[in-house]
Amino acid sequence: MKSKEALACLAALAQEHRLKLFRLLVEAGDEGLSVGELAAATGVAGATLTSHLHVLRRAGMVDDERRGRVIQCRARYAQMNGLLGFLTENCCVGSAAAAGCTTTTCKPKRKKS
Repeated sequence: MKSKEALACLAALAQEHRLKLFRLLVEAGDEGLSVGELAAATGVAGATLTSHLHVLRRAGMVDDERRGRVIQCRARYAQMNGLLGFLTENCCVGSAAAAGCTTTTCKPKRKKS
């Protein structure tokens, strides 16, 4: 991931409602959540929710799919992992105090099914 792409992701996540939406989608797994489920979980009004989801989509953090009358949203794990990789690519480099740190300790844990 390049710096410009990382900045777009971070900017998209740097807002309380968008961060909460993204975290809910990460927790939901591959199936994701419908826009209605996201609205119920966050209490964010429809138009505002749509606006927040557009910001996350433009940053590549969220995908959606129309299923009849329902729009199902999912976190884009590849983009999330790319951002985490970008942020941690030089983890612990040059730090004697962090000698035991490895990049594996910086990776997120997967939710057990």
